[in-house]
Amino acid sequence: MDNYKITVLPGGVRIISEFIPHFKSFSLGFWINVGSRDENSRNNGITHFIEHMIFKGTKKRTAKQISDSIEAYGGYLNAFTSKEETCVYVRGLENNFDIYFDVLSDLVQNPLFRDSHIKKEAGVVIDELRDIEDNPEELIFDKFEEKIFSGNSLSYPIIGTEKNILSFDSTLLHQFHKKFYRADNLLIVSSGCIGHEKIVELAQRHIHLKSGNSNQKRKTFIKNFADDFYVEKETNQIHTIIGKTSFGFNDERRTILKVLTTLLGEGSSSRLFQAVREKLGITYQINSFLNSYKDVSAFGVYYSTSEKHWEKVYNIIIKEFNKITEGKIKDSEIKRVKEYLKGNTILSLENTTNRMIRLANSILHYGKILSIEETIRKIDNITKESLIEIAQEVLSSKELMTITLGSKNKSINKAA
Repeated sequence: MDNYKITVLPGGVRIISEFIPHFKSFSLGFWINVGSRDENSRNNGITHFIEHMIFKGTKKRTAKQISDSIEAYGGYLNAFTSKEETCVYVRGLENNFDIYFDVLSDLVQNPLFRDSHIKKEAGVVIDELRDIEDNPEELIFDKFEEKIFSGNSLSYPIIGTEKNILSFDSTLLHQFHKKFYRADNLLIVSSGCIGHEKIVELAQRHIHLKSGNSNQKRKTFIKNFADDFYVEKETNQIHTIIGKTSFGFNDERRTILKVLTTLLGEGSSSRLFQAVREKLGITYQINSFLNSYKDVSAFGVYYSTSEKHWEKVYNIIIKEFNKITEGKIKDSEIKRVKEYLKGNTILSLENTTNRMIRLANSILHYGKILSIEETIRKIDNITKESLIEIAQEVLSSKELMTITLGSKNKSINKAA
């Protein structure tokens, strides 16, 4: 990744670009360093709500004109909110870059936040919230992070609460927007066929955000202990997560944990997929995960199964945990997992949006561009001994909690 450039404008806007001359397309993202982690209990959900509202009209364009300005020129426009960032991005063709840049600049700087639009969009977001509540596979992850991150704003769901969503008005949105949508909080990232100088020139022309007067500070996560928990929900299957908090992006051990997570339950060759789904056929869904933030990660194993097979699957998972902590890992297995991770990393680079997101995350999480070579070297350098050491800390810990979601009449002994 030697063909990237970084420029910081006088107001603090950071521009990162990767020029790929043989591509005919690009991905351009405007990243604002704000997410649900920057909220409180009274306004939880406002970051995600603002992400919706910027598409409802600006001082220059109506909602229809916003979408037409992109789609009429062959582009694709979207956005997402995480717990630590908001991103508005576009994919498109080289000839129309100026138009796309103007639209994204308009969206992040000039939203109207009309109360009539807010009222209508609140209904849309509440429908989205209810979709999550109706989907046990999504709901259990929100509940899991609510418990393990208790006491920190990381515990808040990105979408917020219905009460908060209904309370949002134009004044509140403008206040929050002014506080966080600042020049020193904006990252403009491009990957594809656009030269760096062009992006800098357009940013100087279109970006008029002011810098903030004070530094944005997030409350560092302090480790706590979560008890097992049962969520009553009418379902046909029982859904379960066994997990805990662990190393964040700022901890070098996270890469070792990523290899361990992959070995456990990522891909059809993983231990849990083979032991539970392939060998016994008693679950459709079983996988490990590592949801990472700056200073902490949510690590765990998720599965869904029938009440009849719940305990059996649970015991197999714990058995696999114990095997790994006892050092029962083959060198060939470690090699397979490393190749799997390296392959996924390299294959993802075929897509300009993935490349753009990777650049942004690298800056936001590590404060520098982490090259592909460095990423692969970190994976290659992991030893069997370091893997077992991390496993003994993460998998054999009494801090592991179990959260289970199922119908009231289900009798699960482990998670009360």
